[in-house]
Amino acid sequence: MSTVTEIQDAIDKLSGKEKTALAAWLESRETPFMSPEEEEVLLSRLDQASVELDAGKGVSLERVRTLVTKWATR
Repeated sequence: MSTVTEIQDAIDKLSGKEKTALAAWLESRETPFMSPEEEEVLLSRLDQASVELDAGKGVSLERVRTLVTKWATR
């Protein structure tokens, strides 16, 4: 198989289970969206935000919606 069309035709002939396995394999070959270090920083910040929200700090969802609407209309 040397063309995208041939590959697409072959994929069309696969069973649902085989297509799922192929999709998982293709996804595993992609470059990660963020580096492990960036992911660690993001998860740490999300953990901290969760702690702050549980402590009653932060902004309510209603307030966020109001602010986003305001920002979007600028």
